[in-house]
Amino acid sequence: MSKLSQIAWDDTVLPFQLDRSDIRGRVARLDGVLDEVLSQHDYPRIVEMLVAEAALLTAMIGQTIKLRWKLSIQVRGNGPIRIIATDYYAPTADGAPARIRGWASFDAEALDHAADPFSQIGQGYFAILIDQGQDTTPYQGITPLAGGSLSACAEAYFAQSEQLATRFELSFGRAILPGQGESWRAGGVMLQHMPPASPLHIAPEGSGDEGLLNPEDLLDGEEGENWVRANVLLDTVEDMELIGPTVQPTDLLVRLFHEERPRVFDPQRVEFGCTCSAERVRNSLSIYSARDIATMTTDDGRVTADCQFCGAHYQFDPDTLGFEAAKPPDGNACEDEND
Repeated sequence: MSKLSQIAWDDTVLPFQLDRSDIRGRVARLDGVLDEVLSQHDYPRIVEMLVAEAALLTAMIGQTIKLRWKLSIQVRGNGPIRIIATDYYAPTADGAPARIRGWASFDAEALDHAADPFSQIGQGYFAILIDQGQDTTPYQGITPLAGGSLSACAEAYFAQSEQLATRFELSFGRAILPGQGESWRAGGVMLQHMPPASPLHIAPEGSGDEGLLNPEDLLDGEEGENWVRANVLLDTVEDMELIGPTVQPTDLLVRLFHEERPRVFDPQRVEFGCTCSAERVRNSLSIYSARDIATMTTDDGRVTADCQFCGAHYQFDPDTLGFEAAKPPDGNACEDEND
């Protein structure tokens, strides 16, 4: 792959369809954007790996949905890694990039750095939240943590909550390219069987962990054969084919699925983006009384707030906050220390 081709496919999600199998999918490459997501924090490597996996899943899942605003993945557990949270913001106009961000909460002293990252989450749940914006009711789907990885949890979510057979094959980590320094590279393929025309007859208990449904529980007959065949082909993919940069996503699809008649659509660019702002923080504090605001005020007479995703630091005059604000905000009422 030439340098120009590499740049063209970095930080993109490519939609495709396998016409023979009635299966849709996505090929994702996250490179510079993943570096930006993780450089906002100083996480241990074991935490970075989970945030990278969640960001890759978020980019692929977010691009499959007719999204007007935001899709979020939230992972919560009772282990040393308590929270993994990622957001995907839909493009604001034709040709505009989608934006992603990520954040984690963990107990640094309790981490076992030699353990498998997923094991450090413990017991908990995997959730996908879809918010279509103002005047809409957000949707939330939840499934227990199971399967040994976040991608397995996402597969269980789609089987359990959406009755859609779904498969993810991911690769991610830090790599050194010729003539370049070490950086994050991530790539993956998502397969998803199109919804069947007739209603599904699903057993009350699936074949997965804790009785959860597996993709194989959802399909039989010709549909089941098509799904198995596509997955056998995906099993042959190699890590370096997923993360690039030597194999273009279009070439990868031909190599894996040429007999399935792959058809590609316009790729979606992805970049790092955070939606935090002084106005959003102020609005979130507008539900509090003056007494509540007083308990948040520091000794030097300021109310401060930090964005967990990008690290922006905000300071406010407490008299301008809450529903009992004594005076309206002005140009000196807030300072973003990252500006």
